[in-house]
This record gives sequence, C-alpha cells and structure tokens, in this order.
Amino acid sequence: MLRFFKITNGLIKEIKKEDENFATLQKEANWIDAAEPDDEERLQLKALLRTDLPESDDVEEIEASARCFVDQAGIHVHSLFLNQTEGRHKTSTVACILQQDRLITIRETELADFRLLRMRARRGHILVDSPAHLLVTLLENKVENHADTLEDSHRQLEDVSHLVLEDDETELDTIIEKLARLEDSNGKIRLCLMDTQRNISFLLRHLPNRQDYSETLREVMRDVETLMSHTTFLFDKINFLMDSTQGFINIEQNKIIKIFSIASVVFLPPTLVASIYGMNFKLMPELGFDFGYPAALGLMVFSAFAPYWYFKHRGWL
Repeated sequence: MLRFFKITNGLIKEIKKEDENFATLQKEANWIDAAEPDDEERLQLKALLRTDLPESDDVEEIEASARCFVDQAGIHVHSLFLNQTEGRHKTSTVACILQQDRLITIRETELADFRLLRMRARRGHILVDSPAHLLVTLLENKVENHADTLEDSHRQLEDVSHLVLEDDETELDTIIEKLARLEDSNGKIRLCLMDTQRNISFLLRHLPNRQDYSETLREVMRDVETLMSHTTFLFDKINFLMDSTQGFINIEQNKIIKIFSIASVVFLPPTLVASIYGMNFKLMPELGFDFGYPAALGLMVFSAFAPYWYFKHRGWL
C-alpha cells in the first residue's frame, strides 16, 4: 500500500489519491510511505527512483556499509524498528531513501511508529519543513517510542521481582517464562537503539544542511545513550532475578531430595530388623518366645521413630 503526504506550512498532510494517478501524486508528495508494496507498486517506485528497490534480504544486512550509504537515488538509511505481535516484540527494517524534495520509506509490515506519526501529523503535533527534517523527526519519534517500551518493560520487571522475592505461591516455571520474554524484548530494544546510533552518526556526516538538524540529532543521540544504559540495568536485573529463581528451584529440589533421604534413613533400621527375623535358622532363640512377633514389631517401630526424633531434635526437619 502506498500513502502520499505533502508538507504544507510545516504540517504533514495526506494526499487523497482517488482521482490522481501515480505520476501526479509522486510529483506533489514530499513523503511516500510504502507499506508491504505489491509488485505493481514496487515497479512504480522503481521507475521513480530509477534504480532497483532494496529487497528484504538487502535491508536486513547488518554491515554498516549496507545499511547506510549514498548513491544516485539519494541517501539510504536502513533503520531497525520494533514491532509487537502476539505479545512478543519483533524487529523490522525500514528502508528510508532521502532525496532533495522527497522521502521514501519502504517496509514489509505495519509498524506502530508510523501509525503514531500519522496520528500526530493529523492532529498537527508534528512540524517539519523538509523531507530531511521529516526523517530526523521519524528517528526522534522512534527513540521516544522505545523509551516508552523500556518503561513498560521496567514496570513488568518490578512485578516479576515481587513474584520472585515475595510471593511464595507463584509457579517458578511461569516466572522463568516471563523473565525470558522480558530479556528477549530488552535485547531487541537494545539492538534497535544501537542501529539508531549508527543512523544518526551517518546523518550527521551526510545530511544536507545538517547544521539545521545537528542539535536535534545530537540530543536524540544523548537520549539513545541514556536508554542504552537503562537496557544494561534491565539486563543486570533480569539476570539477578533469573539466578534467584534458579536458586529457589534448587532449594525446592533439595527439600524433595532431603525428604527422600530422611525417609530412606528412617526405614533402614526397621528393614534391618525385619530381614534378621526373616531368616530361617534353627537356632534362633526369639523364635520360641510367645511374644516374639509383637516384640519384633515394636522393635521395628522404635528403630524407625528413634532416627526421626533425632533429626527433629537436631533441627534437620
């Protein structure tokens, strides 16, 4: 799907395309947003750029030279965005191509960052004066959204911390699953922030009229560095809670093993008594006792109770 936007008096206005053809729309548009474009739309964009569009495999490459470069089509910035589906965070790369009078964004999935940007633009909360300024604003909003996601992760981690350290009724395997999800989300957020650092460094070197946006980019860079420190803190806390949970699991397992160990020790003396009086030798004086059978039973009960009493007295139970 292609969306066309025009910058008018600092505001981003979406161009209605019912009665317009692509040639007219692309001339008027300062921002072309291609979300999951089909083959026909890709051909139209290819004709506009006069070069091949980046494929999915191209935008996912991790080399810095493959993610940020300049060619005849314009300034290319492949930026990693965070996306949440089915309760899990995933990453998706957006190919941004900045030309003199237009910005083109190509992505293979719908992203919350773009929905939020369009909503803010409709309400007049975003002011831009050029496609380059729009690209900077897009990265700025991306970092803000990552900050919100980190705050949400921090709140979830506080809840899990309460379950681990104060709540004795929560299943420990459930806690481990929650910690694993938080660790995965935190890792993806950190990956997106690292990618944003590279994007900003590249734009500070190659963006036209970069002195107009350098202060904004440096401020966003400082925010990214702060958020990176926060992800490190979350990693440390997640690892601490994971170690604590595993420690509690070991304690529970030791308690079970302790019960089996004590049970085997308690029943060992009665078993010894029973095995002795289960022998079939002729010369066994107790075989002639009238009360030999109840005496043997009493001896077995006493031999079982004695070690139990001893362990209880020592505080081992």
